[in-house]
Amino acid sequence: MTGTTHPTCRHCGADLEMTLVDLGLSPLANSYVDPAKADKPDPVYPLHARVCTECWLVQVDDVVPAEEIFSTDYAYFSSFSDSWLAHCRDYVEKMVNRFDLGPDDLVIEIASNDGYLLQYFVEKGIPVLGIEPSGNVAAAAQERGVRTLVDYFGEALAQKVVAAEKPPALIASANVLAHVPDINDFVAGIATLLKGDAVYTVEFPHLLNLIKSVQFDTIYHEHYSYLSLLAVEAIFAKAGLRVFDVEELPTHGGSLRVFACLEGASHLEGLGVAKVRADEAAAQFDKPEGYMHFTTQVEALRDGLLAFLREANARGDTIAAYGAAAKGNTLLNYAGIGPDLITYCVDRNPAKQNTLLPGSHIPVHEVEALRETPPDYVLILPWNIRDEVTDQLSDLKAQGTRFVTAVPEVRIS
Repeated sequence: MTGTTHPTCRHCGADLEMTLVDLGLSPLANSYVDPAKADKPDPVYPLHARVCTECWLVQVDDVVPAEEIFSTDYAYFSSFSDSWLAHCRDYVEKMVNRFDLGPDDLVIEIASNDGYLLQYFVEKGIPVLGIEPSGNVAAAAQERGVRTLVDYFGEALAQKVVAAEKPPALIASANVLAHVPDINDFVAGIATLLKGDAVYTVEFPHLLNLIKSVQFDTIYHEHYSYLSLLAVEAIFAKAGLRVFDVEELPTHGGSLRVFACLEGASHLEGLGVAKVRADEAAAQFDKPEGYMHFTTQVEALRDGLLAFLREANARGDTIAAYGAAAKGNTLLNYAGIGPDLITYCVDRNPAKQNTLLPGSHIPVHEVEALRETPPDYVLILPWNIRDEVTDQLSDLKAQGTRFVTAVPEVRIS
């Protein structure tokens, strides 16, 4: 880009002249490194989040082709978090009861990953179809009896599904709306699949929490968009969809579950819609002022974490990290933290073990490594599951290991 050319909004096409935060150059958050390639530099791309002052969609520059991100060997398997599985089981119970779903209905999930959610509909005898672009995780879904189509979802695929399947009663997608480069095509696909009073539910981390709690580490290349109800209602309305209810959830540091239907469907508007609209209005999400001070807060968080790590290091204390999560990689790369400050990282997912974290090249081991040589501190990178992790590692705590999270500020327990 040269001169004053700005990227344009992926929803409305307006020039993106306002920055939320510029995190510099960063590798892909889920591109774990083979230790044999440790001496090769990782590919890095600009990680710059901007605000559209027309439709208020917050988004990162579109600099990485999707096929480089969601490859055949995509390392994220949803089933490795117990709290997430409990959340999914609860969702299935609620949807079955609220919309009276049974064996004559079809439930479709977009970005169905390893079948982590649809398996609970299958257990209830409700027919399902998963749509998942990553072949290796789709294969894991098929093994647990979740019928899965390996493809990217958009309007073209929706037309094919309409021709081959009966109309779904429910379409679900968890944290996928933020991950699609062409958000208009994706939402148009949803509108194509919906018939009558059928319902689409989508969950996404709420931009309100990202800004309020300085969750800048949830910004990475795979997350093309950072969503408010304000922006989502505008995007949905353009495709002929109407938001009729909103639930606020604790997942991923604070998420929204949005319920949408066709414009003319009979669903009445729930109380949650007005509540979230009012919260966002109070945060000035429809004005530049709502976004202007974020960079300063991000810099303060980075400096606080670096000061803690350097002081601990100077005392000779050992620090390990827990959770080779994408959000952790954003944090480590933005702050320039490497193996000199954090000796190693552990993760429950075997696909991430015996690799190096992208950019920082901190080695990843299995969780047992913490028990073999207990560190003085464990920095929990996925701060949203802090309680789950400290419970898992209560034996270490009893021996004197202390737990640290960095967002929204350094907290030690």
